[in-house]
Amino acid sequence: MHIITRSAAIEQQDWQQILASAIRSPEQLFSALHLAPTHLSDRQLAASTFPVLVPAPYLQKMEPGNPHDPLLRQVLPDAEELIAMPGYVSDPLDEQHANITPGIVHKYQGRLLLLAATGCAVNCRYCFRRHFDYADNRLSRRQWQSALDYVRDDPSISEVILSGGDPLMLKDEALAELVDTIGQIPHVRRLRIHTRLPVVIPQRLTPALAQLLGHSRLSISVVLHINHTHEIDELFRQHLQTLRQAGITLLNQSVLLQGVNNQAATLIELSQSLFDAGILPYYLHLLDPVTGTHQFDTPTAEALAIYQQLHQQLPGYLLPRLVREEAGKAGKSLIMTNDKF
Repeated sequence: MHIITRSAAIEQQDWQQILASAIRSPEQLFSALHLAPTHLSDRQLAASTFPVLVPAPYLQKMEPGNPHDPLLRQVLPDAEELIAMPGYVSDPLDEQHANITPGIVHKYQGRLLLLAATGCAVNCRYCFRRHFDYADNRLSRRQWQSALDYVRDDPSISEVILSGGDPLMLKDEALAELVDTIGQIPHVRRLRIHTRLPVVIPQRLTPALAQLLGHSRLSISVVLHINHTHEIDELFRQHLQTLRQAGITLLNQSVLLQGVNNQAATLIELSQSLFDAGILPYYLHLLDPVTGTHQFDTPTAEALAIYQQLHQQLPGYLLPRLVREEAGKAGKSLIMTNDKF
């Protein structure tokens, strides 16, 4: 694969500097990848409802001149987003009702989501929270304390999941304060951080970040969001070492996406690449039916056929669980093949 030449200057930049200079339009994407613009007016209209955001390190993983690049497909606006499809809604997981207090989404017994940040470092076109009301959940550091009162008052909660947005959008000082405050709640034992930021800007994984996570009394896991093996490059592996050396558990969840990874060979390679990088495959999600994302859907029957091939060719520890998240359920729904596990 021919990739865009990596700039040494970018590698030396702070992650926030990289984010500030990210691509923010379809035209910039086409130009950077040496592609002729297609359906530009429709793409611009789609981008007006859900903006383009692509940092340079992620762009550099794409193949110039390839309009079907699987990473490009994840971030390039498409006219299909403008089509209203039956069954696709703004809040398919009914998170509005689980958003019981600003900053808190409590859906499952024993654990909850704290929306630590409302922004992301990349805008994935299939995002299940692309219509989420972040304005009412944007908390100041002082307001975190009120949100965490909900956790303090419920001794059944043993795990806090930092989500968003992307929690690693927080600066280290704010993140350290949050982790420390959660660690002072006696009945909380585990902290999970769901993030895609290290995949798109590996420079976010610094020794300072690893140190603040590694020194917590909490058992901390970082759940990455990697959909394709091309997202795992050498720069990412190098920076990931800081978390591995700090003893942080590394997991991955992927989304099964039409035109990106809906091939058994692609997912098998992904699982193997994840393990080589020190990451365990965790979940393979079916697409959440969010308005504007139907073009990524892989029908359940096709998903099961793909998953059966994964089951036949991968050892158990490399086999992610095929799941669907459904509103009102006590947990994620496992999608099973006829084969015995």
